[in-house]
Amino acid sequence: MDADRNAATIAPDDEILVFEPLCAVFRRSLKKLGQKYTPERAQVLDAILRRDGLFEAEELQRRLKSTGFRVSKATVYRTLRLLQDAGIIRRVNLGDDQARYQLVWGREPHDLIVVIGEDRVIPVEVPELAALRDRLCREHGLTARGHSFCVYAEPERVTRPAPRDPPPPRRTRA
Repeated sequence: MDADRNAATIAPDDEILVFEPLCAVFRRSLKKLGQKYTPERAQVLDAILRRDGLFEAEELQRRLKSTGFRVSKATVYRTLRLLQDAGIIRRVNLGDDQARYQLVWGREPHDLIVVIGEDRVIPVEVPELAALRDRLCREHGLTARGHSFCVYAEPERVTRPAPRDPPPPRRTRA
């Protein structure tokens, strides 16, 4: 198959980068729920694929609007929920009230350390955790399809010595 047939398109001249396997995964998931794969959902998925790292729903909607696509906030949020249910993205909690999301489909599972109060996430790879996950699933006759492991950590407090009293002023002779 050539690249043109692997990419979905919304309008004749507006190519988007939704690759067939991921698009097919989302379509199958939607079909099981009795939902349709709409142009708006395709645009949301494409915008996510063009991102790197964490993103917020409002930011995603602004990006879509800035490129000329009219997608309501409700459609963005519903599509994010459907993408989570399909295992394509996951919600990441940084310890505040703002939901952030991350593309996870087709990527090696990686775990996160969330630095509280700094809006910073450190991806870490813990092979032992994946091995434990797989072993636990095998023991129960299951096949693991992924996992989520997130550590919430605070920066170590740097303890500085208490300031010393300043030396007494020198007396100068006049």
